[in-house]
Amino acid sequence: MSDAPWWRGAVTYQIYPRSFLDTDGDGVGDLPGIIEKLDYVASLGVDAIWISPFFKSPMADYGYDIADYCDVDPLFGTLEDFDRLLAKAHGLGLRVMIDQVLSHTSIEHAWFQESRQSRDNAKADWYVWADAKEDGTPPNNWLSIFGGSAWQWEPRRGQYYLHNFLASQPDLNFHQPEVRAAILGCVRFWLERGVDGLRLDAINFCFHDAQLRDNPPKPKAQRTGRGFSPDNPYAFQYHWYNNTQPENLAFLAELRALLDRYPGTVALGEISSEDSLATTAQYTQAGRLHMGYSFELLTDDFSAAHIRGTVEQLEAQMREGWPCWAISNHDVERVLSRWGGERPAPALANLFTALVCSLRGSVCVYQGEELGLTEVDVPYEALKDPYGIAFWPQFKGRDGCRTPIPWSDGEHAGFSASVPWLPVPPEHRTLAVARQDADPVSVLQGFRRIMHWRRGQSALRWGDIRFLDTPEPVLAFLRCHAGETLLIAFNLDGKSAQAELSLDGQWRPVEGHGLAQGTFDGGRLSLPGHGVLFARQA
Repeated sequence: MSDAPWWRGAVTYQIYPRSFLDTDGDGVGDLPGIIEKLDYVASLGVDAIWISPFFKSPMADYGYDIADYCDVDPLFGTLEDFDRLLAKAHGLGLRVMIDQVLSHTSIEHAWFQESRQSRDNAKADWYVWADAKEDGTPPNNWLSIFGGSAWQWEPRRGQYYLHNFLASQPDLNFHQPEVRAAILGCVRFWLERGVDGLRLDAINFCFHDAQLRDNPPKPKAQRTGRGFSPDNPYAFQYHWYNNTQPENLAFLAELRALLDRYPGTVALGEISSEDSLATTAQYTQAGRLHMGYSFELLTDDFSAAHIRGTVEQLEAQMREGWPCWAISNHDVERVLSRWGGERPAPALANLFTALVCSLRGSVCVYQGEELGLTEVDVPYEALKDPYGIAFWPQFKGRDGCRTPIPWSDGEHAGFSASVPWLPVPPEHRTLAVARQDADPVSVLQGFRRIMHWRRGQSALRWGDIRFLDTPEPVLAFLRCHAGETLLIAFNLDGKSAQAELSLDGQWRPVEGHGLAQGTFDGGRLSLPGHGVLFARQA
């Protein structure tokens, strides 16, 4: 399937620029830092990079509050730096995807600065404004995921404005055609510059219910979600009206039509709704997004049943689209700590990588996963994330997965010549790139081995998937493509495990992945602790 679009079955490496490499000594990573380390990224065997926001921003939400969609924040560099980054990445065979935060802006964006001044200016309806109730309270009961009401009073207009996230992140009014046109113009700016794709943040939040209907209450037993905890008031509602509105589908078609004018470009949507898998299937139908991913594997549940159930549920609904899977990103606890416990075995890092890279679809991996980095317990006085500061100590925010990449075991781990914006813990210095590069059995070398090996496995990149019935902790499935069938099994426990499989024919082990390999003989699968089996039907 060499004629498949580049993004089908691709592995994309997410770069959080603040924490990648600082070249100007201010303690914050920058675009020149990414340029300097692109050879390293290419050596990993990934296909693309996704760069988290580097646009002009007051950094209230560390770049996800954009003040100018079409410029680089001086903290990160210049537009010329981005052009150099793009050229070098392409020269190394890496595609470049950028984050696009379309549903909301910063309060410092020129559009909002004008909109807030009066009810009759040219951009008066570019944001979601509403009158107070008779008693002065907000227009409805919608809540912000970052805590409290989703409405903020604006005295200049004598109205409330909507913010699904921070009060400094007002929501754009996508019911206004001029807003949609302006946003598409900003996207076109980067497509013209040569980017290969967009990662669309919170893409199901673009439209709100025009009638501003109240969200219904959610029973306590059902107060679970992705990206927020049960004690967050946001979990107390069904979010039927503040996001995931039917009008969004037409906008996705407009966005896709724009992308189709730039052959080879791709849109990957981040989706978090009441039924994220169903929404993902809907959003990736023909003429909409190319791919979608949700938070369904960014959870604490690491059971074979949960992984199988999640994938099968999406497979049952996604008839046209293409999935993308992630087990880590800048918003959740690092996967080695989340799934591996307090003292995870280093071998687990490569097991997790192999697992997510064996599911049907494309994959996003987060910087540092290739090193086996664990979650950092950032003390309260060092926290930067407003989400964590607001919900401390029950929820410590997202800083623990955002600490700088350790490039060496020297001062500041080689990340910066000055004190980094977040601390680098001593245990991460022992996992530094320089150390692992020199160790043939390191997690880093294991990551590279898996990535380069996977590139030669067409069934893994493009094949169908069918799960096999196995007891916990064994996860087993078949990947089939162009007459080739791979049997794949993972032992999610540290103790050896066995399972009976009703499969005909002879199966030959597939080597080269570097993981602890089990056996399959006479219908009996045997796996060492945290072991795998990759076997090809003879």
